[in-house]
Amino acid sequence: MDLLISEILEKVSKIKTKKEKVSFLKHYDSDALRMVIKSSFDPEIKWALPDGEVPYEKNEAPEGTEHTNLHAEARKLFHYLEGGNADLTQNKRESMFVQLLEGLHESDAEVLVAAKNKELHRKFKGLSDNVVKEAFDWDEKYMKVDGYPQRSGPASG
Repeated sequence: MDLLISEILEKVSKIKTKKEKVSFLKHYDSDALRMVIKSSFDPEIKWALPDGEVPYEKNEAPEGTEHTNLHAEARKLFHYLEGGNADLTQNKRESMFVQLLEGLHESDAEVLVAAKNKELHRKFKGLSDNVVKEAFDWDEKYMKVDGYPQRSGPASG
C-alpha cells in the first residue's frame, strides 16, 4: 500500500541525517508530494485562504477507507492558491477547502493545513529548506534545476 503524504513526512522527521532524509524523499518523490511541500516552502506561492486553523470535522475513517487521498487531490490545489481559479468566490473556495479536508485522512488534512499556513517545517522536524531543495533538485526559486529537455522546432510534430 502506498504511504500517505503525512506518513512520508512523519518518517522523514524521524530520520537522523540530512543525506538519509534526502534519499527517503527522492524514493517517495511524486507530483503530489512536491506540490504540497512547495506550497509550504515557496514564498512566491500565496494561499487564497485565511491564515490559521480551519474549522472542519476530522475524518475518523480508518486509513485506507477515506473518501479521498492527498496524492489524488493535490492536482486541485490550484483552486486554493492566488491566481489559481479566479472564477471562484471566496466563500466557495473556503467551502471547497473544508470539504477537501473533511474527505482526507485526518493526518493528511493536518499536513494540508500546515502547508497552507507555511508551517510544514515546524510540524515535521528536519524537513528543512535545504533538504527539500536537494531532494527535488530545486533551485532558490523552488524550480527544477535541470528543467525539462527541449528540442528546437515547432511544438507539434
